[in-house]
Amino acid sequence: MKKGYVRPLDLKHGRVDMSHGAGGRAMAQLIEELFLKAFDNEWLRQQNDQANFAIATVPGSRMVMATDSHVVSPLFFPGGDIGCLSVHGTINDVAMAGAKPLYLAASFIIEEGFALGELARIVDSMARAAREAGVPIVTGDTKVVEQGKGDGVFITTTGIGVVPPGVNVSGDRARPGDAILVSGFVGDHGTAIMSKRESLAFDTEIVSDTAALHGLVASMVDAVPDIHVLRDPTRGGLATTLNEIARQAGVGMMLEEAAIPVQPQVNAACEFLGLDPLYVANEGKLVAICATEHADLLLAAMRAHPLGTYAARIGEVHADTHHFVQMKTAFGGKRIVDWLSGEQLPRIC
Repeated sequence: MKKGYVRPLDLKHGRVDMSHGAGGRAMAQLIEELFLKAFDNEWLRQQNDQANFAIATVPGSRMVMATDSHVVSPLFFPGGDIGCLSVHGTINDVAMAGAKPLYLAASFIIEEGFALGELARIVDSMARAAREAGVPIVTGDTKVVEQGKGDGVFITTTGIGVVPPGVNVSGDRARPGDAILVSGFVGDHGTAIMSKRESLAFDTEIVSDTAALHGLVASMVDAVPDIHVLRDPTRGGLATTLNEIARQAGVGMMLEEAAIPVQPQVNAACEFLGLDPLYVANEGKLVAICATEHADLLLAAMRAHPLGTYAARIGEVHADTHHFVQMKTAFGGKRIVDWLSGEQLPRIC
């Protein structure tokens, strides 16, 4: 069988497995061969984390809509919980279009028997996160399923926002010669989740990086309006996110391993768990791609914001018909940074 060949979905006998929700190659295949094919339209074909559309009644204006479902386990983890995560996640998807988030909707699926005290704790966390972000939850829905037919609570949030004039951010805009930047340490969120599940203790506690990034994005857009790409590297981590962008834009990438910021305790935990931090989810970090002549200005704007203190330039976009993401290792060699295959960290967002 040809290397790189992916067998088409078996819609007659196949079954959904955990890899189809992991953010890697299997999930991309499910989206392309099933959802994109069935729902095909000009907005879905953009293949971003949000839909970007004009407002017919307001010439020149554009809005953004994004939706995200949250099934994290455990519901409460170091640094956050499913409540604030559901607010931050959708705000960030809207912000990755360079947009200002305006309003949220929230939908709950709650399992019968779930403790009202825990539900109140989650809702309070959502309310606090929405207030702090300045993005109100204005509508929603609630359903209850029989005991044993759910897993405590699942939350879906939908957000809308508006794109400032002159801003055009999309995954297909990465160009050879562009600089690749990341806003800070990678792998914190997924490692915090797994450490909690495995009851691991470290000298320094690993906490989730969950945060609303729209303030950081606004500062970045003010400094460099022509940012080409923004993306928050959630499921599948930094590695899978960069592979998505490379394929979307039809380019390759070269990363510098030594430049990618990873906290020592996260490195240690990942080594213990047999994980690669590049594939571990983040919930408060972003990847930015811009023209190389704007990279220093953008990096300075990121570092001037509290959520970008440890921002770093980690690589460059180049021409590559194979759309490979590669990395120069700390030992002087090179390796392919491929898509996530299978399910490395289930139920992390």
